[in-house]
Amino acid sequence: MKPIIYLDHAATTATRPEVVEAMLPFFTEKYGNASSIYGLGAESKKAMDQARSTLAEALGARPEEIYFTAGGSEADNWALKAAADAYGKGGGHIITTKIEHHAILHTCQYLEKHGVAVTYLDVDEQGLVSPEAVRKAIRPDTFLISVMYANNEIGTLEPVEEIGAIAKEKGILFHTDAVQAFAHLDISVDACHIDMLSASAHKFGGPKGIGFLYIRRGVKIRSFIHGGAQERKRRAGTENVPGIVGMGKAAELAMAERKETVERITALRDHLIDRVLREIPYTRLNGDRKRRLPGNANFSFQFIEGESLLILLDMEGICGSSGSACTTGSLDPSHVLMAIGLPHEIAHGSLRLTLGEDNTREQVDFVVDRLKEMVARLRDMSPLYEDYVKKNGRAH
Repeated sequence: MKPIIYLDHAATTATRPEVVEAMLPFFTEKYGNASSIYGLGAESKKAMDQARSTLAEALGARPEEIYFTAGGSEADNWALKAAADAYGKGGGHIITTKIEHHAILHTCQYLEKHGVAVTYLDVDEQGLVSPEAVRKAIRPDTFLISVMYANNEIGTLEPVEEIGAIAKEKGILFHTDAVQAFAHLDISVDACHIDMLSASAHKFGGPKGIGFLYIRRGVKIRSFIHGGAQERKRRAGTENVPGIVGMGKAAELAMAERKETVERITALRDHLIDRVLREIPYTRLNGDRKRRLPGNANFSFQFIEGESLLILLDMEGICGSSGSACTTGSLDPSHVLMAIGLPHEIAHGSLRLTLGEDNTREQVDFVVDRLKEMVARLRDMSPLYEDYVKKNGRAH
């Protein structure tokens, strides 16, 4: 069996051994319910409080502004639906972008069916939304702006600080989906005027099934899940203590190592991008060349199907993606690639490779060498490529 080269860290990351070690006692020895008043439960509550403080510190927030969820999608749903309930009053207006994660887009579509108006802003060919376009879209009944911190497919970093300043100036709530950015980038909720922020542990070395929603003190959104009085009466359900402990430990490790890790992964990313663009003709990089997530490289290869390329890569033990893991199985081209202006036939030939802390330069070089062979092989089977070569000649 070939060794695995994992280049899909935007989909999920391995749970770090130190995180697993921190979690294990809370499955067996320290299994008390954090809402109980006896000592065993108090141990769980103390561990939760420590994790909450770690996550808050990473954002420049207060511990009491961190609310645990089952992941990023729940946090996104909670932010939008509860804001609509509290501030939309059965109607109102939300501003978002066409390249948001489906946890935002599908929630907006749900809210539209319940009387909320939504403006989906265009982005430019690099995937950037214009702060001025945000400003122009504001209406008297706008109660929420939701723009992601970094795009999960093409890696583009959005002008969050400028958009947050506009929202604050206009007295409008500002939410950002920071699932791809939290723990990888330096985020300050105060500097960016963020009122709500979503994050998910499995994107930064933590376990799956746990995330959080930051809610600024004074924002009056209500419960999303009803039942008990957990999370200061805002999110019912017995707390996932092992998951919370794991998320806190993963954030602690990521923050301590971030500077060195980001520098190394950014250098690897740039090496990958440079080689692919230099050595594989009829290829484009999707997303902003510099203003992008450290580990993200998204390419479109003309005249081939991305799914076919993924199968060939998998046969070599290489894990990549053609877009968001949440849309796997869909025959439609990526909504993000369509929004930045790619035609269907080029959007279908896209590949996302996302690097992590364990990837090496040797792995990147191996992947690029295989990619060159695979793309050439698939193009040789493509009638579109054959027609193009007849008319224009073969690139060298």
